Amino acid sequence: MRIRWVALAIAAMLCGAMGGAILAPQPADAVSREIIQLQQQVSQLMQGQQDLNTALASDTATLKTLVQQSLDSSNQLHNQMGSLQKVVQDMQANTNSTVSSMSQQQQGIADNLQDVQARVAKLSQQLNDMQGELQSIDSKVSGNAPSGGAAPNGAAPTGAAPGAAANGAPPPTGAAGPDGPGAAAPAGNAMAPISADTLYRNALRDYTGGNYDLSRQEFSDYIRNFPRNDLASNAQFYLGEIAYAQGDYKGAVAAYETVLQNYPQSFKLGASLLKKGMAEVELGMKISARRDLRDVVKRFPGSDEARRAEAKLRQIEAPSTRR
Repeated sequence: MRIRWVALAIAAMLCGAMGGAILAPQPADAVSREIIQLQQQVSQLMQGQQDLNTALASDTATLKTLVQQSLDSSNQLHNQMGSLQKVVQDMQANTNSTVSSMSQQQQGIADNLQDVQARVAKLSQQLNDMQGELQSIDSKVSGNAPSGGAAPNGAAPTGAAPGAAANGAPPPTGAAGPDGPGAAAPAGNAMAPISADTLYRNALRDYTGGNYDLSRQEFSDYIRNFPRNDLASNAQFYLGEIAYAQGDYKGAVAAYETVLQNYPQSFKLGASLLKKGMAEVELGMKISARRDLRDVVKRFPGSDEARRAEAKLRQIEAPSTRR
């Protein structure tokens, strides 16, 4: 029992010694070492932060340089695109002007060709009429002449026309009517001072030369003096062309509509319907313009007018598609 108490006392002393050692303050040397280590760690941390700031500043400067270079490249590209766009616009304007001039010249050539065809047809008809009348006169002379030969003393054959008996010659044949393409006005009639052909050629020449006021007067005179002529519808069409060229789009629509209503067999039906739709576009009448342009494509498929109508329809509908 006594030995047990001695052992417990020794154990208590040992525990007290160990607790005192633990709770006792550390020596000054240990504290100094820890402070030095802490200072070194702080110094290393500050150096690392400084290195990070230096690297960040360098990266920021590099990034700024790259951004500025990108902006400069973008500005140069924008300037180049602007110059290219201006060149394209100039080329497009020149192309449109050239195409318009060529189209106008082509229309003039086509009308001259139609004029020549109409004159040839008229001359052919007059030639056929002259041949018929000559055959009729020959048959009458042959049927009324005596069996021994010609009538004695130069007398006119029996049954010959009164004019032939009075003048000793057959009456003039092959005279063209007042509305023929090359006919002049009858004597004593001041309806037209020059022939239809001359008046139309003068009007077409003045139109292609840009003398619109004089050309308008000449085409109007042609329609008034030769309303049944084959080229009257062409003259009416060119009245619309003159109004369109001078920016009078309402007058152009009215002139083209006159061709469509009064000349259903005209060579200018397709062109009149096309230009009527284009004039309506200029007036902002997009609904009626689309209707007329689609009617051109439907009624005249494969023609130059149909292709131009399709191009104009795409131009009209492009803005609404982008929206």
